[in-house]
Amino acid sequence: MPAARESLLDAARTALLRRPWSDVRMVDVAAAAGVSRQTLYNEFGSKEGLARALVRREADGCLAGVERALATQGDTCERLVAVAEWIVSAARDNALMRAVLTGCWSERLPAPTLSAVPSSSVVPAQRRADGPLPSPEDLAAAVRDRAVALLSAPGASGAETADLARTCELVLRLALSCVMVPPGEGGVAGLVRGALHRRPA
Repeated sequence: MPAARESLLDAARTALLRRPWSDVRMVDVAAAAGVSRQTLYNEFGSKEGLARALVRREADGCLAGVERALATQGDTCERLVAVAEWIVSAARDNALMRAVLTGCWSERLPAPTLSAVPSSSVVPAQRRADGPLPSPEDLAAAVRDRAVALLSAPGASGAETADLARTCELVLRLALSCVMVPPGEGGVAGLVRGALHRRPA
């Protein structure tokens, strides 16, 4: 029941914008999604299962956002600028995304353990959410590796690929620093261009 699951996750995320996770009630999430409470429990098993699914969706959304940013037109520098800008914007507008990226969880947010939990769910998406959740280090590595895979030139040497990986890691860490401390004039784009020895035309 993918549509119901997405509606429930959307409703839970909306509820989280209004109140701390500890005050979010399963019955209210189900009502907001227009499904029964039993459907919610069938999908997620428990409130902890719902929290894990929210975190998993944010991590997946981060990787999807990075892929969209990398699909923009331009050279490697400008595509990495787009990635950095997307990360900073997504984290600014979404406290859960910010926590997933940085590991800085506030008391308002769900904070499930990152290790796998026993799962008896028959829902494949929930079994995945009940598996290990990515730490900020895991997610950073996945973002870096995705960027390298999409930016590597065909036939690139091992040394060129390693250099690109270092560049992608640098850009990612600049973006994360701007998530924690907003950048000044020029924003994250200026920092990335400067670090990569580029200036806007």
